[in-house]
Amino acid sequence: MTNKRLRVGILFGGRSGEHEVSLQSAASLLAAIDRRKYDVVPVGITKQGRWMVGPALKAGGPDFLAGVLVHGEPVTVSAAPLGPRLVPLNSVAHARTELPPTIDVVFPLLHGTFGEDGTVQGLLELAGIPYVGAGVLASSVGMDKDVMKRLFRDARLPVVDWVAFLRKEWQSNPAHLRRLVERRIGYPAFVKPANLGSSVGISKVTCTRDLACALNLAARYDRKILVEKGVNAREIECAVLGNDEPQASVSGEIEPVNEFYDYEAKYVREGSRLLIPAPLPNKTARLVQRLALAAFKAIECSGMARVDFLLDRKTGELFVNEINTIPGFTSISMYPKLWEASGLSYPKLIDRLIQLALARHREQKHTLYTYAARPPAAAKR
Repeated sequence: MTNKRLRVGILFGGRSGEHEVSLQSAASLLAAIDRRKYDVVPVGITKQGRWMVGPALKAGGPDFLAGVLVHGEPVTVSAAPLGPRLVPLNSVAHARTELPPTIDVVFPLLHGTFGEDGTVQGLLELAGIPYVGAGVLASSVGMDKDVMKRLFRDARLPVVDWVAFLRKEWQSNPAHLRRLVERRIGYPAFVKPANLGSSVGISKVTCTRDLACALNLAARYDRKILVEKGVNAREIECAVLGNDEPQASVSGEIEPVNEFYDYEAKYVREGSRLLIPAPLPNKTARLVQRLALAAFKAIECSGMARVDFLLDRKTGELFVNEINTIPGFTSISMYPKLWEASGLSYPKLIDRLIQLALARHREQKHTLYTYAARPPAAAKR
């Protein structure tokens, strides 16, 4: 009997400050995916950028995935749409029948640089491989908090005041940029790398004395730095699912164990609380959903995203903070929990995301990539 199960490549690891978070997300997804429907192939990217593939999984957790990164077979992705999807990099692997040459669909769980920023998405587009989540444009825009906020502002979505500048500008003229931040933003302020997630490299600054240290930290992780006006806010999140007709989940609220929801509060220190649904008035909850869908469409997103909001405790004003095109999939992550609270279980969510990826790939096949003369009937008009 022919095995008609889809072969799903789980892409994890990567060359970013969120490498370890990616392993947690991948392990959580592996525990939830329906093995009766899918052959699951782990494809890991080491911190040095090497691609390693392991055997099709029957089970596997974080330790197994870490082992793939060390002991897997080195491969590369073919950029030829009609060629093999995974090309072994040594002659021995060519003879190994357990090394899968093709992947039907890729589920990227790469967070941050070289994975969530459109780079891997572009490679998969060249290779003609369907993949879960946003395309090249939305991935790159969603990763750059400065460009993302500009699009939100142009779409008339409420965002907090911010300034952005390059690491080189900070290093060459720190006095000028310090004055710029104090004049335009003031204190408290949040200093962030423009192109990173999971709160890596983020600092809260309450006075001039701490600004330089925060900017130097952010500059370690990116060439562009963002400084945002601090808001005494509740942190609200909403999950979005779909392609051209996306849907929004119920909203959730995070009560961080630390002063704000930094990396430690997310992944290291226990005590942060997720309130699902968020205790919000109905009017505010509906506004969160409308703004989440508007943010999703503003960057031309597809597949999935989590939209994060700031709700000012004093004024009740709601701000769109950012959009995450590959949200966390760990056991404590908000994205799957929000959909579970909205009536879609974790395994069904995975099914839906894979089907959305295949649907988007089929739709792309209707696009012509070479010039074709108009048919005679159309030319006469």
